Amino acid sequence: MEIRLSGADRSTFYRKMMRIGIPVVIQNLISIGLNLVDTLMIGRVGVDELAAVGAANKFYFIFSMACFGFYSGAAVYTSQYWGLRDVKNIRKVVGIDYTVGMTLAVLTTLAGFLFAPQIIWMFSREPNVIRLGAEYLRIVCFTYIFTGMSFAISYNCRAIQQLKIPTIINATGIITNAVLNYCLIYGKFGFPELSIRGAAIATLIARIVEFALMVTSIYVQKEHPLRATPAELFGYGRQIFMKVLKTAMPVVLSETIWSISVTLIYVAYGMLGAAALAVSQVGNVIAELFQCVFFGVGNATAVIIGESLGRAERALAKVQAWESVKITTALSVIMMGILILVRGPIAVIYNFDGPTTALLLSTLFVQAIMMFPKMMSYLYICGILRSGGDTGFCMVVDTIGNVFVQVPLAFIGVMFMNLDLYAVIALIAIVDGVKGVLCHIRYKSDKWINVLTEQ
Repeated sequence: MEIRLSGADRSTFYRKMMRIGIPVVIQNLISIGLNLVDTLMIGRVGVDELAAVGAANKFYFIFSMACFGFYSGAAVYTSQYWGLRDVKNIRKVVGIDYTVGMTLAVLTTLAGFLFAPQIIWMFSREPNVIRLGAEYLRIVCFTYIFTGMSFAISYNCRAIQQLKIPTIINATGIITNAVLNYCLIYGKFGFPELSIRGAAIATLIARIVEFALMVTSIYVQKEHPLRATPAELFGYGRQIFMKVLKTAMPVVLSETIWSISVTLIYVAYGMLGAAALAVSQVGNVIAELFQCVFFGVGNATAVIIGESLGRAERALAKVQAWESVKITTALSVIMMGILILVRGPIAVIYNFDGPTTALLLSTLFVQAIMMFPKMMSYLYICGILRSGGDTGFCMVVDTIGNVFVQVPLAFIGVMFMNLDLYAVIALIAIVDGVKGVLCHIRYKSDKWINVLTEQ
């Protein structure tokens, strides 16, 4: 028998899905747009420069996924406490986010600054790419502190369903970055022509502006749930810290391991040469651009289910999850078709040489086809199972699939099967389909449904 929402519940669900999902889509478009601006402008400087920025950004990727893991794991509590309108405990969770996020940011910044050449070397053995990448990383690593704190605010605003102002701030950040990129990369409007260093400086300034606006937006609103004194933020006790840590750490490990596995896969791509490295960078940005709509659905699903579970409405949470599965299935078909149709015009924008353009076209086609299994796996893990506190199961599925299957397949495809980039991408994407099936079985079992706010 098919699971269905009642008429009133369906109407409420779709209103919340739109109210939460659309701002999240816009936020992700803005964030990915910032990367797209970088790749477009740097790509016109040279392939080595683009490969260098791509390699440096993989280090940032690991940091951002660690933050995402902790913040999204902690947000399970924020959303469930929001279901009870328990602002006091929400502020404690935010304080825990600030503490952990700042610690991660400082450590990652130090590593990026001190070991920049060694980090770039992991992705490319070409001396010019290493030199350029280290130059870029030693500037851009200072953005991590501001980004980490902005992420904490943004994720908690999502959990309490207040996304309008953070979305506007994200838009301001990307506009600042785009304008400064143009000025500092190419030396326009009296600015010095700094090439790859200009891109790094532009990103740093944009992140500082974004952070300053995020903090200001909270503290100018007297009734904002996140507007708290230091005592309210950091007066959390060991009990709530350990509860949040118990739920969040499997997500941190899962996302960090996933990001490392993606980084290792990127190392395998680098073995195919600078052109493949550049194409994989462009392909990833374009694919993420098309996947933004799924990020909106996934984040909205997590918040909606978390709110329902906070009120102990378990049956409602399950049917809300199934509605999201149907939405994701339909959107996968639509977005796949659009990406296949527009991949030609996208390739023209980058103005690569003939063989590199052909490789980009094939890569985008494969990424379009593989969108359904990848996004269904994402919805189940990030949108449904984790929102019910089932973070341990998600960690096991992710770790086995990513580390023990996808990474070896990538190196086997490159080193022993001599596959082209697009064929390697298709090979490792099979794992996403398997993960999706396993997560569906878990969803049907109801073992993922937990009310974490119950004493």
